[in-house]
Amino acid sequence: MTIANDGTGKDHPLRIGVVLFPGSQALGAFGPLDVLNILSWSHNISISLLSVTLDPVSTRPPRKVTATGQSILPTHTFASAPPLDVLLIPGGLGTRSLAAPVEHAINFIRSNHVHPKYLITICTGTSLAARAGILDEKRATTNKMAWVETTALRPQVEWVPHARWMVDGNIWTSSGVSAGIDVTLAWVEEVFGVNVAEEIARGMEYEWCRDPTHDPFAEHWGLWPL
Repeated sequence: MTIANDGTGKDHPLRIGVVLFPGSQALGAFGPLDVLNILSWSHNISISLLSVTLDPVSTRPPRKVTATGQSILPTHTFASAPPLDVLLIPGGLGTRSLAAPVEHAINFIRSNHVHPKYLITICTGTSLAARAGILDEKRATTNKMAWVETTALRPQVEWVPHARWMVDGNIWTSSGVSAGIDVTLAWVEEVFGVNVAEEIARGMEYEWCRDPTHDPFAEHWGLWPL
């Protein structure tokens, strides 16, 4: 799939940007990224990793003394980000932070939300989009273990407690961590077709949850039935 480059008459790759911040969950970023990396084997896409600086960004969660993490090297700063068709926001304990890097991420999301054709949020990454104010009056879901604190951040959002993922227009939000793989595969199915999504899932030997209402964790955390 290619998208016409406005004003040039030329086609460009489908341009995907991933927001990075300290304390992002490794699987929340790398799960969807692996789906997209495999997608790039057969389709013309580009992936940009975005942060406030080009310094490595650690997945090590804040305030966890014994925790380890991995470093991710951004390809662009928020200020130098290329035009994007898709913006993907992972979650993690870092989303709870009020530190400058997370605030910069929220400001970037707020200033760029009208431009991407799709917004995909993973786990508590939904909270960053909510804090940016771009989910107001939209149906959205998030990590069920962090449900109470996340949903309290923005009551203007129509929070859906029982959902593996949720689609409202061009906004795709997912439940906790591993659901990011499911929502990304569902997005691939929507944009590139079911055969492509199924081939990626088989290649990953991943049992894709294709039912967006399959959410056993909502019941586990007392969110369903209401």
